[in-house]
Amino acid sequence: MIAFVRGRVAGLTLSSAVLEVGGVGLEVMCTPGTLAELRTGQEATLPTSMVVREDSLTLFGFADDDEKQTFELVQTASGVGPKLAQAMVACLTPDDLRRAVASDDVKTLTRVPGIGQKGAQRIILELKDRLGAPSSSGVRAPSGQTEDPWRGQVHQGLVGLGWTTRDAEKAVDAVASEAGESPDVAVLLRAALRTLSRA
Repeated sequence: MIAFVRGRVAGLTLSSAVLEVGGVGLEVMCTPGTLAELRTGQEATLPTSMVVREDSLTLFGFADDDEKQTFELVQTASGVGPKLAQAMVACLTPDDLRRAVASDDVKTLTRVPGIGQKGAQRIILELKDRLGAPSSSGVRAPSGQTEDPWRGQVHQGLVGLGWTTRDAEKAVDAVASEAGESPDVAVLLRAALRTLSRA
């Protein structure tokens, strides 16, 4: 299997990157967050996971090994294929996913497109003993703010629009003071975008 790919970024689309490796262009399916870190013409190294089907060979690329391992692990749950697994790592960081499974947080899992109430319960049941505990080095918001639902939604929106995870986290922290008692996610997302455009 192909464990990682290193080469010049020859092209980028909304869902994939083409890396030139030894004169061959390999198309690697990536999340928006991973794609946002890549620049055409620059060298890149992506941990990869190959999915073999009767009619296709698909290479999925990741920001780091933790994301790759999480992608492979969630597919051991029944009903989770590579597309849904990729959506899970696109919407939730590996630690967010571990936290959600460890705390039976169905609501967080149903934020992933394609996962309903029953699917989330099944994933929690099947992955509880496999995913492990979240690492204590979560870069996400300071303690006490981590569980605010608006933070995850705004962060996810920014990453979906192509900002890096790090930039999105900074922007979320920058607008936290505007959240108030009943935060409006749309208003906060616009404020975060204004913060990023000024940076």
